[in-house]
Amino acid sequence: MTVGAQMHDFATELFPICRSLTGNGVRETLARISKHTKKLTVHEVPSGTRAFDWVVPDEWNISAACLTGPDGNVVADFQKNNLHVVGYSEPVDCLIPLEELQGHLYSLPELPDAIPYVTSYYQRKWGFCLPSRLRESLPQGQYHARIESVLAPGSLTYGEILLPGESSDEVLLSTYICHPSMANNELSGPVVTTWLVKWLLQQQRRLSYRVVFIPETIGSIIYLSRNLEVMRRSVVAGFNISCVGDDRCYSFLPSRKGNALSDRVAKYVLGRFSPNYKSYSFLDRGSDERQYCAPGVDLPVCSIMRSKYGCYPEYHSSADDLTFVTPSGLEGAYTALKACLEILEANRVWRAPMLCEPQLGKRGLYPLTSTRESADSVRDMMNLLAYADGTIDLLGIAEIINADVLICAGIASKLAEVGLLVEVSK
Repeated sequence: MTVGAQMHDFATELFPICRSLTGNGVRETLARISKHTKKLTVHEVPSGTRAFDWVVPDEWNISAACLTGPDGNVVADFQKNNLHVVGYSEPVDCLIPLEELQGHLYSLPELPDAIPYVTSYYQRKWGFCLPSRLRESLPQGQYHARIESVLAPGSLTYGEILLPGESSDEVLLSTYICHPSMANNELSGPVVTTWLVKWLLQQQRRLSYRVVFIPETIGSIIYLSRNLEVMRRSVVAGFNISCVGDDRCYSFLPSRKGNALSDRVAKYVLGRFSPNYKSYSFLDRGSDERQYCAPGVDLPVCSIMRSKYGCYPEYHSSADDLTFVTPSGLEGAYTALKACLEILEANRVWRAPMLCEPQLGKRGLYPLTSTRESADSVRDMMNLLAYADGTIDLLGIAEIINADVLICAGIASKLAEVGLLVEVSK
C-alpha cells in the first residue's frame, strides 16, 4: 500500500469524529494519532486559563441533535453528519415556528447541496446547518429543535511530540485538530503530520523537532503562552500544516517578514516540485501563522499547502470530503514537506580553509586526465568551493550555482572528509 493510501485510510478513520475547540472528539483524535506514534504527550489546559489576551472557554461535548419538521420529517440529524449542528451550540429542546427558526439556520446559496460549517465558540447560541436547496423548501409550521450538548468548565486538549536531535535547534511542525468532518481543511493536516513524524523517527536527526496538534487559534495562543521563550531561542524553521490533501495545486504562504529559512526552503522545494505553484502574501493569512508570526513572537513559520484554505469552493462545507482529498494529493504534500525537512537537515554553513583553489586530483576528487566530460563532472564541486566563504549557507550556494542542494550536501561531506571544507558554527 502506498504512503498516500495509508494516509487516506487514516483520514477515513478519523473523518466521522466530531471535533471542536475542546471536548472528547479532540481526545479521541489524539488517541488514534498516538497509536501511530507513542511519542505523543497529551496536555489538558483548564477552562478559564488566561493566555495573553485570551481565555480558555468552557468545554463542549455533544451526543445528539435533530431538527424535525411539522410533517414529522427529519430536516437535520447530527448522527448523519456532524456539520448539521453549529459548533458549540448550547442545549435546546423546543418547538419553534419556521419564521423564528430561520434565525437559527445556516446554508450556502453558492453550494446549494452542501452543508456549511458554522461555529459560535465565544457567544452562547444554537443553530442548525443544512443545504440551501433543502432550506428553501421547508414548509411553514412548528419545528422541533433538539440539541443534547454540555457546555461546562472542563479543559482544552492538545498533543505534543518532542524529538531531540544532535542540535538543540528546532523545527516546528504545527497542525490543528478542531474541525469536525471535513477532509482537506482539517484531516489532511494532522494525517500528513503524523506520517512526517513516523518518517522522522526512522532518521538520524541533526535537528530537533517540536510537533504540535492543537485547536486552531486558541491552541497556538495557549501553546505559545507556555513555550514562547524556549521557542524563540530554539526554533530555526517551522511549517503550519493545513489543507494538504487535494490534487488541484500547490500553494505557499510566507512568514510575516517573508525571509525566514522556512520561506527559502519552501520556495526552493516548490520551485522544483511544482513550478506553477500559487504564491500568496502574508496578507492572505488565516490559520495559525497569525499567531506564530505575530509581532513580538516572530517565529520563522510558513505554510506549504495544496488548495489554500478559503480559496477552493468546497471550503468549510460538507463538500470538503474524502473524495476531494485523495491518496495522491496527500502523498504529494507529504513528499514536498519531507523534502523541506531533508534540506533543513542538510543545510550548513561551510568555509574553505585553504587559500586559492585546492589540488583535487591528489585527494582522489578530480580525474587525473582532464577532458571536457571530467570538467563537467566536478563543476558543482568547484562552484561549491568557490562560494564556501563561511557567510552563505548550503541552500544559498545551491541557488547561486543552480545545483540540487542535496547533491551539494553530499559533495560538501566529501570535501569535509579531506579537510577542504570546515563547518562554521553559529
